[in-house]
Amino acid sequence: MTTPDLNLLITLDALLTEGSVARAAQRLRLSPSAMSRALARLRETTGDPLLVRAGRGLVPTPRALQLREQVSQLVQDAEAVLRPAKQLDLKQLARTFTLRTSDGFVENFGPALIARLGDEAPGVRLHFLQKLNQDSTLLRDGTVDLETGVVGDTTSPEVRTRALYQDRFIGVVRMGHALSKGKITPARYASGKHILVSRRGRDQGPMDDALKPLGLVREIVTIVGGFSAALALARASDLIATVPERHTQNLRAGLHCFPLPVATPTITVSMLWHPRMDADAAHQWLRGCIREVCAGLQAP
Repeated sequence: MTTPDLNLLITLDALLTEGSVARAAQRLRLSPSAMSRALARLRETTGDPLLVRAGRGLVPTPRALQLREQVSQLVQDAEAVLRPAKQLDLKQLARTFTLRTSDGFVENFGPALIARLGDEAPGVRLHFLQKLNQDSTLLRDGTVDLETGVVGDTTSPEVRTRALYQDRFIGVVRMGHALSKGKITPARYASGKHILVSRRGRDQGPMDDALKPLGLVREIVTIVGGFSAALALARASDLIATVPERHTQNLRAGLHCFPLPVATPTITVSMLWHPRMDADAAHQWLRGCIREVCAGLQAP
């Protein structure tokens, strides 16, 4: 079966609306002979004369009358599809966005983001999923609208990214802990008992790499999968947590924080999305809100 020429729908709509080959040709900016050839093709395709001569004019057949309203609606629908999207009306927007975020993002940035969206687009709802890996499959298949986190080697090259902020690691202990007083040297830091945050269950992190050239090894007594758990343990024990400063700002209330005594690499937290969402006006607005919320929360 051959694929029908959908351009014929536009021609048929003009012919049925105008009731004249000449006027239909003028409407579509075609020559009368080209319109006559198109009418011949339409007759062959539909198996009906569609327009027949009556005196000096043309009149529609019963089949043409049957098709006229349907064809007109099809052409209008097609034009609407190809027309640029209407300006986004945030007050009327009703949509749920699924965000996959690394541990701590919701606790730190969620309240301000939800408040911002509630003011601008009360019909928008956020569905947060915890990001346990850097696999881009959920972005690719549309399960997730947007992700936040550090771009890694396993991030798909097709994914769009935009940096949100840079962060650095700091040490965190409970109030009254020995490290809450006095100068913290590398040796003093390493001598304590530590919590390691590792989503992949690794037994060492960037801090261990930084201590190694100094001949120091810290004692890691527990490994957890997220910053929230690390800070909860530090709050209730003498363990030391090492966490990103900005990413955990709202989670560290009531805890003592200190700069690390050795240099560690800064990290860049980005948002990630699939290219098919680039031109989506609502998604563009959401990305702008996330950028501004993240920029507005400054580290203490």
